[in-house]
Amino acid sequence: MAGLYPAGIEPYEHGMLDVGDGNHVYWETCGNPEGKPALVLHGGPGSGAGPFWRRLFDPSAYRIVLFDQRGCGRSTPDAADPRTSLETNTTAHLIADIEMLRQHLGIEKWLVLGGSWGVTLALAYAQQHPGRVWELVLFSVTNTTRREVEWVTRDMGRIFPREWARFRDAVPEPERDGSLVDAYARMLDDHDPAVRERAAREWCRWEDVHVSTHPGHEPDPRYEDPRFRLRFARLVTHYWRHAAFLEDGALLRDAGKLTGIPGVMVHGRLDISGPADVAWRLAQVWPDAQLVLIGAEGHGLSGDATTDAVLRATDRFRPRPVT
Repeated sequence: MAGLYPAGIEPYEHGMLDVGDGNHVYWETCGNPEGKPALVLHGGPGSGAGPFWRRLFDPSAYRIVLFDQRGCGRSTPDAADPRTSLETNTTAHLIADIEMLRQHLGIEKWLVLGGSWGVTLALAYAQQHPGRVWELVLFSVTNTTRREVEWVTRDMGRIFPREWARFRDAVPEPERDGSLVDAYARMLDDHDPAVRERAAREWCRWEDVHVSTHPGHEPDPRYEDPRFRLRFARLVTHYWRHAAFLEDGALLRDAGKLTGIPGVMVHGRLDISGPADVAWRLAQVWPDAQLVLIGAEGHGLSGDATTDAVLRATDRFRPRPVT
């Protein structure tokens, strides 16, 4: 991906923020300490904010803020530990964490960038705190509604029938006609480590399948790590089974709260796991948003065109040099 800013953008400051409930959130700042603040909201939930995200911003213009959401990455306690309760891991808690981090860093407003699940979180945050957001840059747009969860966990079986049958059949037979995300969540919290491991492996195997619609897709190497698998699967199923802990359809209904906040939404037409109609519907009711549809690419930053569109957005919103 030639358009990315060069590798080697390292944090000049980092720390662990005590956000309450026994949780400590890892954060870091990169780029220009005097630059325009920009917050990264990673996907998953549960992926963590790796170094790749730093390269989506001009480091000479932005003060880039990354953090690992509760329970994942370098934040503690780790959701990979089955003893870690997820009771205080909700969207409301994550929004409160973002505000606490903003205040801790002395930032008044920031650009917010999110991908996939990070889009849901970014929209929820911006609708609750519109005065704290300069702009939104979003890719692989999701709202994490019950309809979207049902689409990924059941309806996608029409596109990948053999792989979906394996995903379904990993669940006990009496539960196969019900909510698969609920069934997996129960298995991931089973007292038997073998049950947890099988559930995590099969969940992540299906995750790799339903994003594999674009040319050149390669399996995510992170799923080879058993701790990452369990952490990721626990957090995804936790948020999905509760439809992101939001009133269903609220993000679309309340999009008017984003009026005055410029935004760019980048979405691949081959993103079948996150159909483009989610972004399109949002664009109809968010007057300050630009929707960029990429014809031959899928979920995430799966190709050069999607990545370049995100980079053009962050470049567009960077501060102009002082002359």
